[in-house]
Amino acid sequence: MEELEALRAKYAADNFPRSLGIEILELAPGYARVAMCLTEKMVNFHGIGHGGAIFTLADTALGLASNSHGNPAVALTVTINYLRPGRVGTLLMAEAREEHLTKRTGFYRITVTDSDGVTVAVVHGTVYRRDKEALSAP
Repeated sequence: MEELEALRAKYAADNFPRSLGIEILELAPGYARVAMCLTEKMVNFHGIGHGGAIFTLADTALGLASNSHGNPAVALTVTINYLRPGRVGTLLMAEAREEHLTKRTGFYRITVTDSDGVTVAVVHGTVYRRDKEALSAP
């Protein structure tokens, strides 16, 4: 699983999700599960989890799952449906599962749940996949 170790190393240098405390729990081809504790700094003016923080957690899972095959992948579209509010102090987990993969695209379903297993958000993401040789190209 050379691709997964390389991806873990890349993630270790990805400052934005790491600054939010997002940690990789599981990583496999076409699959990722990440977690983040919702802090006071991640709430909106209603006092609930900011949509941007929850989206970033889901997007991180999408990025890891879609890049797990070794091909660089970037999001084309990501849609999110917020079902329940996230509460301060709650551990949120995002699980991304690959549902369809072609040479150039991939489709993923991401579920964000709280520590009680309650679904907070459901996300769908489509990615564009480049050739492995394009890793060093802009």
